[in-house]
Amino acid sequence: MKYRRLGKSGLKVSEISLGSWLTYGKSVEDNVAEKTIHKAFELGINFFDSANVYERGQGEKVMAQALKQYPRESYIITTKAFWPMGEGPNDRGYQESM
Repeated sequence: MKYRRLGKSGLKVSEISLGSWLTYGKSVEDNVAEKTIHKAFELGINFFDSANVYERGQGEKVMAQALKQYPRESYIITTKAFWPMGEGPNDRGYQESM
């Protein structure tokens, strides 16, 4: 696996990322998703992407379950914070000033 530095952070991320959109928590069974994540990690992928809005948090839960066996410093997770998760005042990420 080839890695690249992430800006000036010092992090080295794999050139390939594994994401969970439209898959984990819905169209792919959890055990298959976990096996996929484990295989990706074994192959050197350390860069995983999700978002709380993917299946209302199920994508993140499946990813967390699969990655919990690895040391936390051995992988990077990216996420998004825009789309609403509910109607509450704190159930949405970035909002422009009114």
